[in-house]
Amino acid sequence: MNVAFKKPSPWAVIKPMFLGFDGWLALAVLLLCGAGLLIMYSAGFDHGTRFVDQGRNMLIALAVVFVVAQISPQRLMAIAVPLYVVGVLLLLGVEFMGITRKGATRWLNIGVTVIQPSELLKIALPLMLAWWFQRREGQLRVPDFLVAATILAVPVGLIMKQPDLGTSLLVLSGGLYVIFFAGLSWKLIIPAISGAAIAITALVLSEDKICAPGVEWPVLHGYQKGRVCTLLDPTKDPLGKGFHTLQGMIAIGSGGVHGKGFMKGTQTHLEFIPERTTDFIFAAYSEEFGLVGNVALLLGFLFLIFRGLMIASDAPTLFARLLGGAVTLIFFTYAFVNMGMVSGVLPVVGVPLPFISYGGTALVTLGMGIGILMSIAKSRRMMVS
Repeated sequence: MNVAFKKPSPWAVIKPMFLGFDGWLALAVLLLCGAGLLIMYSAGFDHGTRFVDQGRNMLIALAVVFVVAQISPQRLMAIAVPLYVVGVLLLLGVEFMGITRKGATRWLNIGVTVIQPSELLKIALPLMLAWWFQRREGQLRVPDFLVAATILAVPVGLIMKQPDLGTSLLVLSGGLYVIFFAGLSWKLIIPAISGAAIAITALVLSEDKICAPGVEWPVLHGYQKGRVCTLLDPTKDPLGKGFHTLQGMIAIGSGGVHGKGFMKGTQTHLEFIPERTTDFIFAAYSEEFGLVGNVALLLGFLFLIFRGLMIASDAPTLFARLLGGAVTLIFFTYAFVNMGMVSGVLPVVGVPLPFISYGGTALVTLGMGIGILMSIAKSRRMMVS
């Protein structure tokens, strides 16, 4: 008797790959991507092919999410050390053979293409630290945290030397989140926070002296000092160093409660907002959608962060919990720093707004982060089922 076998449909083959995906996390990402494309169409309307290019970048990022989600946390743990070592070696390559653009040496030509190795460390460093604390689970001592601090300090120091303050802050925060979740004592955290508060207060009170011409700051470059001093009073140089901050604040304020309406932002379309499709796209969004739109955007990010932390808390291993928590709070750092610098609360640094700002490399990095959270969610659900 002949038995006819029905050929499985393409969906039947692909469907198992989506099993265990967290629907709420996917919804949050898609909503933010939708908001990003909406404001990109307006802000980039007379800016070449930015809207089409951003759509392509988002599709690539979603593909990265899907691919990374197929990698189990166990496999991620296996590649943690090699990925970190490669990342540090590439940073050393930038130090000795890097490409300099606009006064910064951040890129490396690897023959096939030009890459920015610091982007890799946004994921590689949390992976490495989570791997380290997983190995030391149940026997953590002070020397273990000192080793973790060394693992953190090496890439952060190399990135700051390029100089790239924005990326170094993101990499630093990602590492600190892992160390915090691993059980760093509040006896060490509180003095650090207190010291930072005292330093900021002293900076504000002695602005005229330390921001005077000719005064050098340790560690920070001259232009970085200028950004901090400009933040304290951007009106001192309204057409120079304070221009970005002032125009961002004007755009946000002019949006009012309900905004000027889609495609009706005057600050945006008269090109007063600098970098209106990249770092300062939040100003364009605020002008057109106002306070109501900002609240909706904040709720979207809060939901993304809440869902990520829920996934991390349910993770089956210490490695997955540390990695999931750190990756989630990296999204918080991105959003907080970008919105803070555009609204004049923080100094201007090169940090994009997740899923909103134009960019290919940043979106791929963010996609890797979401993919890691999806992988953790899948591993938990597969164990439960």
